[in-house]
Amino acid sequence: MKQKPKLTIVNDPIYGFITIPGPLIYKLIEHRYFQRLRRISQMGMSYLVYPGAHHTRFHHALGALHLMTRAVTILKKKGIEISNEEEEALCVAILLHDIGHGPFSHAMEHSIAEDVTHEQISLYFMEVLNKEFGGQLSMAISIFKNEYPRKFFHQLISSQLDMDRMDYLKRDSFYTGVAEGTISSDRLIAMLHVQDDQLVVEEKGIYSVEKFIVARRLMYWQVYLHKTGIVAEQLLVNLLKRAKELTQKGVKLPASDALSFFLKRDGETLIFNEDTLELFARLDDYDIISAMKMWQQNDDFVLRNISEMLLNRELLKIKLQNKPFSEEKVQQRIKEVRQKHNISQREATYFVFTGHISNQAYSMEKDTINLLTRSGKVIDVAKASDQLNLKALSEKVVKYYLCYPKSD
Repeated sequence: MKQKPKLTIVNDPIYGFITIPGPLIYKLIEHRYFQRLRRISQMGMSYLVYPGAHHTRFHHALGALHLMTRAVTILKKKGIEISNEEEEALCVAILLHDIGHGPFSHAMEHSIAEDVTHEQISLYFMEVLNKEFGGQLSMAISIFKNEYPRKFFHQLISSQLDMDRMDYLKRDSFYTGVAEGTISSDRLIAMLHVQDDQLVVEEKGIYSVEKFIVARRLMYWQVYLHKTGIVAEQLLVNLLKRAKELTQKGVKLPASDALSFFLKRDGETLIFNEDTLELFARLDDYDIISAMKMWQQNDDFVLRNISEMLLNRELLKIKLQNKPFSEEKVQQRIKEVRQKHNISQREATYFVFTGHISNQAYSMEKDTINLLTRSGKVIDVAKASDQLNLKALSEKVVKYYLCYPKSD
C-alpha cells in the first residue's frame, strides 16, 4: 500500500497556517486516540446558545500546539536555553493536555465517570501512548505532572497565563462571535520571559495581560456561565445520571457498547486500566446524541423528557441570585412538578434543582502572573496594574441558580 504523504501544515481559521513540528507530533495527531477529539465539542452544549460554537477539542489542541511553538521560539531568542528534546516534549504535553475529555467535554466527569477527572484520563492516555511509542513521551509526561526540574515548562502547559487559556479564549471568542473575549496572543507571547525558573511577562506587556484577565472574566459571564448553557449542561448531566440509575437497576437501554459499559459501572467498579481506556477512547459526542435520539421514545418519564428537551432545545427556566434559594421554594417547585405529571419526588428532582456558579478571573493566592520590571524585580501583575483594579477581579463572585420547568 502506498504510504500517505506527510501533512506538515494545517490551515486554521484563527492563526492561518500551523506547521506540525516533527514526525512524532505528526504521528500522535494521526493516532486514533487523538483523532477522537474531532468528535468531542470544545464548549459542550454552548451551541444551543451560540450556534457557531461547534468547534472541537481537536481544533483547540492544534491551536495550543501552535502557540507553544511560538512561545518556545520567543524564549530561545531571548537566550533561554531549551534543547530540541525539551521543545518536542513541551509540544507533546500541550498537544495531549486535553486528550482525556469525554463526550461534551465536562458532562461525563459529573455523571457516569464522576470519580475521575479529564486530567487523570489524559495522563492515562499519555502513559499508554508512551508504551506504544517506545518511551518517547516520558519527558512530556514529566512536564505534564510538574515533575520536570525546569518549573516554567509546566507553567507553559498549566498556569494562569498558559498556552491552553490563550488558545481557548481566542478560539471560543471567534466561534461564538463574542468579541469581548478577543485577546492578543501574539503580543502576550512576545512579552514572555523566564526569571529564576519562573515564567514572567516583561513590564511593557502589562496592558495585554490586563486585557487578557478582563477578557477571561467577560467570557465566563457571557459564554461559559451563560444561564441557558448552565441549564443545558445540567440537564445532560441529569440525563446520564438517570440512564446510569436505570441501567444499574437492570433496565436495558439502547446505547453503544462503550456507553453501556460506563452506564453499568459506579465509582467502586469503574477501574481505569488499559481495557477501560480503550472503551473510553470509543466514546464521543455521537454516542450521547444517538442515545438521546433513541431515549426520547423510552417509557421512563425522566429519560424521555430530558432527551426531548435537549434535542429540541425546550429547556428549563433558570433564575439567578446572589444568595442560595430557600429549601421551601425548591420543595414548592418540586411539589408542582410532581402534581402536574404524577411522578415521584425522586423523578421530580431531575427537573427542579439548584446549584451555584463562580467566576474568578484571576487568583492572587497561587501561581500568579508575574511582571519582570526594567530594574529586574518580579512583581504580581495585580499589584503593578495602574489602569484597572485587577485586585477586584481576583475576588470570587458566586451566584446561585434554581432550574425548574416553564409553565405552559
